[in-house]
Amino acid sequence: MPSPLRITGFRAFWFARFASVMATSGTVVVMGYQIYDVARGRYGMSIGAASFQLGLMGLVQFLPFLVMTPVAGVAADRLDRRLVTAGAMAVDLAIAVLLALATAGHRLSLPLLFGLGGAHGVARVFFGPAMSAITPNIVPSDALPKAIALSSMAMQAGSILGPAIAGLVFAIYAPLAYAGAALLLVAALATMLCLRPLPPPPGNRRSHPFRMMREGFDYVRHQRFLLGCVTLDLFAVLLGGATALLPVYARDLLFWNGAAVGAHGLGLMRAAPALGAALTALALSRRPLVHDVGAKMLVAVAAYGAATLAFGLSRNFILSLALLAALGAADMISVYVRNSLVQLSTPDDRRGRVSALSGLAVSASNELGEMESGTLAALVGAPAAVVIGGVGAIIVTLVWAWLFPEIRRARSFTPQIAPQIAQSESVL
Repeated sequence: MPSPLRITGFRAFWFARFASVMATSGTVVVMGYQIYDVARGRYGMSIGAASFQLGLMGLVQFLPFLVMTPVAGVAADRLDRRLVTAGAMAVDLAIAVLLALATAGHRLSLPLLFGLGGAHGVARVFFGPAMSAITPNIVPSDALPKAIALSSMAMQAGSILGPAIAGLVFAIYAPLAYAGAALLLVAALATMLCLRPLPPPPGNRRSHPFRMMREGFDYVRHQRFLLGCVTLDLFAVLLGGATALLPVYARDLLFWNGAAVGAHGLGLMRAAPALGAALTALALSRRPLVHDVGAKMLVAVAAYGAATLAFGLSRNFILSLALLAALGAADMISVYVRNSLVQLSTPDDRRGRVSALSGLAVSASNELGEMESGTLAALVGAPAAVVIGGVGAIIVTLVWAWLFPEIRRARSFTPQIAPQIAQSESVL
């Protein structure tokens, strides 16, 4: 099968995802640093109190997922997914412009940053399901695993360049970091609108929205293998998330040539996991996982926890970057297995809702993980919070291997999915 990149629509989709992720990941990094810096400087907070503000930002960004995930899933299945995605990009574009103006005018405050962070959470809750569900609409099913890996590579490449460049530009002239994000979002929005229209499946137009929401929940609940994969990622990353505390490490804990690594160092640290993930995604796009996928995912999640633990103990900047890259590589394997299962095992008329539920799990693990990390850091300090989280991720992996033997017994994707689909359809 030729590479999915030979398909014109997929190339446009790939660029739109790359540019939008590069813009938003850079924006989020700069916002995180500004929240911590404003809390420490303008509000005179201690390290612990300022760390807690980072946790609050995670909660603010998660609440839209908690409330609006069912609505976003139905929107992705009832509306043109291309337009839903473009609408989310437009919201992020407005956020970037407002932050550029507020930064240039020295009008930043914690309420403003939290408000715009919440608006970004709303954009993400609609962006994720619609964007994830587009790929199977524009590539043949036999090319989908490679397309998923390439799509993940676009996301990770954007996550590498976005934070690194934003951190560097922010150190030179802060408003320019947001202005650059705005330009990238304009390009992504224009490219997304160049895709052919993607009308929803005809049956979804006649289904009641509340019935569609219930069907999405039921479908995931009755696919035990899929349920185990999603919840494993949820709880492991929830406990093992260290990214929320990276501003603490950049400003107060990690040094280079006698000075704190600062905003530029923060950009490099936020880019390091994405670099590890991108290299892994590139390898998976060339040689997709075929055998023992469940066991490999469990090992990867345990490795994620071990890398998190080691990062918490490290005080060497270069070693810390290497550990963050290893953490990202391990997480990419888990993401690849989960996303392949979601896309390959879900009918197109339910794909948006199932992707939304998967996105809710990811957001719960990321944003609530930030809240958990920030709160724990306020109590025991950032290094101890990261170490405890890494140990927790390893423990969760062992528990899930026992609770969901279907995961460790999985030899490939297809044999595990087919019986679950039959069971789910009999229930629905």
